[in-house]
Amino acid sequence: MKNFLKAVLANIVAYFIIIFIFFGFFIFIIVASAASTGKDTKIKENSVLTISFKHKIIDYDTESEISIFSLKNNEELRYHDIVQAIKAAQNDDRIKGISIETDDIEAGNTQIDDIRKSIEDFKKSGKFVYAYGNIVSQGAYYLGSVADQYFLNPAGNIELKGIASEVVFLKDFAEKYGININVIRHGKFKAAVEPFLRNDLSAENKEQISTLINDVWSDTSAKMMQSRKLGAEEFKTIVDSLYSVIPELSLKHKLVDRLVQKSEYENIIKEKLNVPASEDFNKVSIAQYIHAQHNVEPSNDKIAVLYASGTIYNGNSLNDIHSERYISYIKELTEDDNIKAVVLRINSPGGSANASDEILFELQQLRQKKPLIISFGDYAASGGYYIAMAGEKIFAQNNTITGSIGVFSVFPDFKPLANKNGIHTEIVTTNANSNMMSPMAGVSAGTIDIMQKSVEQTYKRFVYFVSENRKKSAEEINAIGEGRVWSGKKAKEIGLVDEIGTLDDAIKYAASRAKLTDYQTESYPAKIDKLHMLFSSIEEENIAARYIKKEMDSDSYQFYQLLTNPKLKNSVQMMMPYSISIK
Repeated sequence: MKNFLKAVLANIVAYFIIIFIFFGFFIFIIVASAASTGKDTKIKENSVLTISFKHKIIDYDTESEISIFSLKNNEELRYHDIVQAIKAAQNDDRIKGISIETDDIEAGNTQIDDIRKSIEDFKKSGKFVYAYGNIVSQGAYYLGSVADQYFLNPAGNIELKGIASEVVFLKDFAEKYGININVIRHGKFKAAVEPFLRNDLSAENKEQISTLINDVWSDTSAKMMQSRKLGAEEFKTIVDSLYSVIPELSLKHKLVDRLVQKSEYENIIKEKLNVPASEDFNKVSIAQYIHAQHNVEPSNDKIAVLYASGTIYNGNSLNDIHSERYISYIKELTEDDNIKAVVLRINSPGGSANASDEILFELQQLRQKKPLIISFGDYAASGGYYIAMAGEKIFAQNNTITGSIGVFSVFPDFKPLANKNGIHTEIVTTNANSNMMSPMAGVSAGTIDIMQKSVEQTYKRFVYFVSENRKKSAEEINAIGEGRVWSGKKAKEIGLVDEIGTLDDAIKYAASRAKLTDYQTESYPAKIDKLHMLFSSIEEENIAARYIKKEMDSDSYQFYQLLTNPKLKNSVQMMMPYSISIK
């Protein structure tokens, strides 16, 4: 017995030692990471700013994710930091040019567009811009096509094929396996629920998808044609024929300037810099240059850029836009006297109608105290558009997906599936609809009736706030609403946004409204320390959610959320129907 107790005690001690070493190792990594980030970056004379996209480009995050599986910091770059760095390089005599490595790029359409515009502005300095690619995605080529010269690997290829939107329908699948999906909606264009109701696109949905992707492609292709000096018919033939897949045809049809190996490309840059071929030229990565730009004198007067990225939920989690936590940020900005104006940067497909309404109210309180300007990113749709109704001026970009003024609710009913597999339930209630949200008991007629009224009431509230902000009648909003999505360019034409412009344009306008000439921009939510982020990432919910989200495309993940997320299912939603990407 004595030996047994010794063995148990030894195992317990060993267990705690392992845990101590495990977390000690992670803390060491975090401290080392923070120390390496703090090192000064020395920019040498006659340098080239190298822009590659090995890291994901994001609007904003509270902190780069620390993976407990890969034992490394998964670095992400904020797109606005990239834009600001390129602008700084334009007037930096140490930077002689830009080299863009264009293989794949993990970024949103408007982010790519904004980075491209900043490089186009950089060219006005007279400095060179070269681009090189191996296996080049469509988005990466769109960005790289702005270069003075584009170089392609002789064994490489470019994916230039136009835009397609693919919708997966689940109606027959659900019926086959005994899942009844009850859908309540308002808006004939509210396509988010069509995959549960049909096996094909409705005429209205097909119309809006076609209009949207053609708007996006028209803007994107026009810029590529201008940069590569190609005519419209010529470019259409190139895309339709997939000539870009063959390097020689890419060269023949002027998509690229030369076919060279990477080492030859670097020698071309050396020649441009008057550096001997036997020597290396000075490179500074975009990440290094961003860090070098952060050493600036602070100002008391600040413009806050409040980022609203992701799905809108009730609750207090760190991920996405959770109303309780997000409202605390808004109140902080409202009460901070050093914050003279706020730019709300929205990159959200919407989400919970209730959470969206809570956030809208607090933003309206903020606007009573200081200017509130809105900037749309890749999408500001449904609930994402709803919260924008607190702003005094809305900036969107041509390829922003916006609108989706519509409401729906989804109730999955698993009773047929359960019964088919020998699972039965019996529910005892006190009132007629006490079991209204039970996924195992079916949905009563009373539940459907009251939820339809709830959806209709929420839609009326949505239309009211839009009509107030856009200074249009409810009838006018209904005519362009009904759940329909629009490109930013079209949204400007029909009055859903005020200006076509970037985040920088919105910040400059906010400064003018606050009568500021000397100011500092500050991003919110504030950064979270890496140790806090580590323990947050270990939570079971976060691990599962991050893994599933990583493995799914955005549309599939949206369906998954609707059916499984307790914060979304069985409640009224303001959600965008789908995403569109230049891939």
